[in-house]
Amino acid sequence: MEPPLKGIRVLDLTRAAAGPFCTMILGDFGADVAKVEPTPRGDLLRAFGPFHGGEGTYFLSINRNKRSLAVDFRTTKGRALLHALALRADVLVENFKPGIADEMGLGYDILRRDNPKLVYASISGFGASGPYGRWPGVDQIAQGMSGLMSITGTAESGPLRVGTPIGDLTAGMWSALGILAAVLQQRTTGIGQRVDTSLIGALIGLLCVQGQRYLSLGEVPGPVGNDHPVICPYGLVETMDGPLNISVATQDMWRKLCRILDLDEMVDHPDFCDNTARLKNRGALKFRLNEAFRRDTQMAWTEKLIEVGIPAGPVYTIDQVFSDPHVVSQRFIQPANHALLGKLPLLSNPARMDCTNQETARLPPPLFGQNSVEVLADFGFSRPEIDALLKEAVVQQN
Repeated sequence: MEPPLKGIRVLDLTRAAAGPFCTMILGDFGADVAKVEPTPRGDLLRAFGPFHGGEGTYFLSINRNKRSLAVDFRTTKGRALLHALALRADVLVENFKPGIADEMGLGYDILRRDNPKLVYASISGFGASGPYGRWPGVDQIAQGMSGLMSITGTAESGPLRVGTPIGDLTAGMWSALGILAAVLQQRTTGIGQRVDTSLIGALIGLLCVQGQRYLSLGEVPGPVGNDHPVICPYGLVETMDGPLNISVATQDMWRKLCRILDLDEMVDHPDFCDNTARLKNRGALKFRLNEAFRRDTQMAWTEKLIEVGIPAGPVYTIDQVFSDPHVVSQRFIQPANHALLGKLPLLSNPARMDCTNQETARLPPPLFGQNSVEVLADFGFSRPEIDALLKEAVVQQN
């Protein structure tokens, strides 16, 4: 069985994180992703360390399953080439500042006249309209302005960013979902459409119960640290050898927890008898639980809690994640043969499908301009046309 997006040609004009993460997902599902990079240096993430054999690890993390085409964006011929490529693509993805694509002659309204089946996806900081539509936007700004930072951290720490560029990544994921829906409709109708996503919108879309608390009740939630905002106890406790996450979501789980911890007197105590009381007395409860959990190790408690149906798990460092036997068994890390680095371990797509045979890292992240000639040939350019573009430095092959 072929991958679901096999035969879908994606012209990837994105750089940095949100756009490349989006197009990587499309590549994972079998799309032919032509990553167009500006000469002379390519995607700006290539310059971000730390480096693995001279290759930026940030770039390596979000650019598998693509081929690199190096084009001089600054020249008239370079932009004419991009226009010609767009007319032969099924999907175009860009994350320029709003208005720039139009100035380059690559806006949706321009391209759809000659390629009505084109699915055209844009990712920006704040969207293409509204008071902030022309503002540049980056991940941490979006984390702050979406409200996400205000509910992350503790009263003592103040607002905290998430440890990955969550605004970029979720904007990329939302965009990929929109593109998939548009491609499905395109196959039925033969007509493409615009898909627009923003970093701030992506994060507001993740506010979940915290956002609904305000919309329904007018409550402005604050930071809750490592505790669930409305369920208790649900969060971090201290064990003999490190922190442990527990989730005690029902009264039955509460009774089982007290029994395992030898805290039977707390089951019906008025300060802890139900979830409302436990939330009100969270500090006192946390003190008692930590005292009890410090008697044994993370994994010992995990096994005891799991055995009676209480979700639990240790808080791992990154090295512990990748050495965990379950993570290894699930092949969340898969190798690809990189042109410069050889066998390169990569994160894999966690959405597995029978048609991919569980192999998601089909192609390694490309070198800059590694595939220029073959990409142009696959887009229908003749060898003399390609040679002329190379000779005039419109295109670069490395």
